[in-house]
Amino acid sequence: MSRRRMKIAIAGAGYVGLANAVLLSQRCEVVLLDVDSDKVASINEGNSPVADGDIVHFMKHLSLDLRATTSPEDAYAGADYIIVATPTDYNPRDNHFDTSIVESVIRDAIAVNPDTTIVIKSTVPVGYTNSLRRSLDFRNIIFSPEFLREGMALRDSLYPSRIVVGGNSRQAREFAKLMAASAEKKDINVLFAENSEAEAIKLFANTFLAMRIAFFNELDTYADEHGLNTQQIISGVCLDPRIGDHYNNPSFGYGGYCLPKDTKQLLANYRAVPQNLINAVVQANKTRKDFIAGRVIDMNPGTVGVYRLVMKSGSENFRASSIQGVMKRIKSRGIKVIVYEPLLDKTEFFGSDVVRDLNEFKAKSDLILANRITSELRDVNRKVYSRDLSGES
Repeated sequence: MSRRRMKIAIAGAGYVGLANAVLLSQRCEVVLLDVDSDKVASINEGNSPVADGDIVHFMKHLSLDLRATTSPEDAYAGADYIIVATPTDYNPRDNHFDTSIVESVIRDAIAVNPDTTIVIKSTVPVGYTNSLRRSLDFRNIIFSPEFLREGMALRDSLYPSRIVVGGNSRQAREFAKLMAASAEKKDINVLFAENSEAEAIKLFANTFLAMRIAFFNELDTYADEHGLNTQQIISGVCLDPRIGDHYNNPSFGYGGYCLPKDTKQLLANYRAVPQNLINAVVQANKTRKDFIAGRVIDMNPGTVGVYRLVMKSGSENFRASSIQGVMKRIKSRGIKVIVYEPLLDKTEFFGSDVVRDLNEFKAKSDLILANRITSELRDVNRKVYSRDLSGES
């Protein structure tokens, strides 16, 4: 008799959930749960609701055992593993992550399927998983962080830098083996850590990336203030193999889904623990936005055009993007701001007019603010203010 095909349920059809769903549906039955009925219909028609070329290709051209539903009972019933990939966010008022959706999903999952193993992929505070295991009196909850880039989520799942799984139980080891077997990369580094240590790995990794961004941004600020060549300094610094020539392109600051909230959450976890550096990483991002805005204000433009709210090309996310912080500072000084963002389907964005025609946008802008430069701006290069050193990126 053949062994039953493993069933995996995944709650949340964003980048993380969809990338994991496509990855695992090569070997398992995968049911993806989401509250958005339009997104569910799109997935069931073989279309990706997120901008990720590999996900689009796999869904169109590969035979995947994947479907989506809005029914928790349909998704969770009979699932060997239930992966939670729902969003969390940092709540500055209460100084902690808002994990209410994660807990709600897990309660529903246990009610439907008390024999399952739940794997949390959502980013949570250190100690959260073990606390939840105690409060729900349910031991089969493990934490396994994701390290996926927006727009490259499936590629990062197929060729992971590492697989980290909380705990050392049979279920944890089986899950790690499943993730590794579904990937295309061989000899993947697999680390089993306690749940709280796995949670810390995620937060410290993202904070280190934020620190690296902040460092090269402050290097650029120094060079700009003293009339030095940023590119030459960065090139020389990065010839040191301990530093490396990567992740070093200046920007208006770090932003996006993870880095702003994860750095603040890690800082909140340092309550009553001596530290200087983590707080400096958080503050450095504010200082960089102040500096960029100050440079723009000093130019005294009549109208500033913001070219794209997204962080980089190929992205569809402008959540907490650094350029929005710069916009607010400029507007507070009475400078008119207009926006060119093809992903926006409205006529204004926080009180700024959205101009849909690129040529009209260029004509109306005295100065164009661009976190990342593309070929679309080549003809108005003299108007563009950016700290991007690499051009198309």
